[in-house]
Amino acid sequence: MKYRLPAIALLAAATIALTGCSTDSASGKASGDTLADVTKAGEIVFGTEGTYRPFSFHEDGSGDLTGYDVEIAQAVAKKLGVKARFEETQWDAIFGGLESGRFDAISNQVSITPEREKDYLFSEPYTVSQGVIVTLEDNTDIASFADLAGKTTAQSLTSNWYELAQKSGANVEEVEGWAQAVTLVQQHRVDATINDELTWLDYRTTDGANGLKVVATTEDSSKQAFAFPKGSETLVAAVNDALDELRADGTLAKISDKYFGDDVTE
Repeated sequence: MKYRLPAIALLAAATIALTGCSTDSASGKASGDTLADVTKAGEIVFGTEGTYRPFSFHEDGSGDLTGYDVEIAQAVAKKLGVKARFEETQWDAIFGGLESGRFDAISNQVSITPEREKDYLFSEPYTVSQGVIVTLEDNTDIASFADLAGKTTAQSLTSNWYELAQKSGANVEEVEGWAQAVTLVQQHRVDATINDELTWLDYRTTDGANGLKVVATTEDSSKQAFAFPKGSETLVAAVNDALDELRADGTLAKISDKYFGDDVTE
């Protein structure tokens, strides 16, 4: 793990070097908030959907905002000594809101990709997940992706799991989503389904395994993190320091276990 300055030292450095943040040459406006900005405001504002269970949602549809991403963002804010405030928006508008300065960061399972890294800064990942094959507990024919050749899987045609199923040689039956896919597996109408590990863990925690098991995982993993606008380097450094502390003291694992029954934070 890389060594980082304590948050207090970062705050002092940010306060002294505030003029060093990046600016929009046309307007002179900072393109991202510094730690000093957030500390002065007494809050860090996160953009989130609020309709993305179990990551960001309202309990019973109208209760307080909660979820895995929400709790991690709140824990980070506490480490920074400020309050976490959430601005809810649709996914299609979330990066536009970040760029316009509506919020300081996005807390909504944003995957780190080379394309996004060209335009945004990212914290260290707080979620790491793989793709998984889910099949019946008594299925002994499938133990790897190679074993899907000639088998039938249930997949949404718009997902990357559909492409993986095809590449693995499976016959694909189209479904609308996870719930329909696992139902078909349980009814013995398809042999398996491929999906994200987080989806499986959420299902297992909420509904129970219901006669299903995971038999294989992808070698590659996806990593999700807080996204920030360019110019937020001191804020990103402080958030990373907070995440390191939360990982070390077990807070991240505790939040993860609450929602997934497993540690998906590293």
